[in-house]
Amino acid sequence: MNKAFVKESDAADADAEEDIVAAPTLPVGSKNYMTPAGYAQLDAEFNQLWKVERPKLVETISWAASNGDRSENGDYIYGKKRLREVDRRIRFLSKRLEHAEVVDPARREATDQVFFGATVTIADASGKESTYAIVGIDEADAGRGRIAWISPMARALLKAREGDSVSVQTPDGRREVEIVEVRYQAID
Repeated sequence: MNKAFVKESDAADADAEEDIVAAPTLPVGSKNYMTPAGYAQLDAEFNQLWKVERPKLVETISWAASNGDRSENGDYIYGKKRLREVDRRIRFLSKRLEHAEVVDPARREATDQVFFGATVTIADASGKESTYAIVGIDEADAGRGRIAWISPMARALLKAREGDSVSVQTPDGRREVEIVEVRYQAID
């Protein structure tokens, strides 16, 4: 059947894909805190998509559209789908960057209290030490010891001081940890 007689909605496809790749959301009314490195990373991705990838896609789609029948044109169909994905990511990144509150931990005066950007060393009851840097939600990477400021661990640590014990809710249940060291340094 010819596409002219079928009503298809690109919005339905977009909504379905957004549910699959849901990004972490900020608490209502809070700022989007991030480190300078996190801001630079998002800005670089935004510029790559906006200035390089999107123009190439538009060019490919224009070329594919000029080839005639679009209903069976793989370049055109894939290109339009990919363009929707790129545009969605560009909108997401522009909103994140627009509402960003960049906080440079290296410029913070030395204190033993935990705030955004702190690198915190904690010890559990068995004496095992772990170090975490408290970063923005788009920068979090547990494998590298970076936790989002909205995570349960970071929320438990925020505003505590060196030497304090805090209770943290983990998947294994509540556990007590002691704050061994708090330092502020550049986070790459």
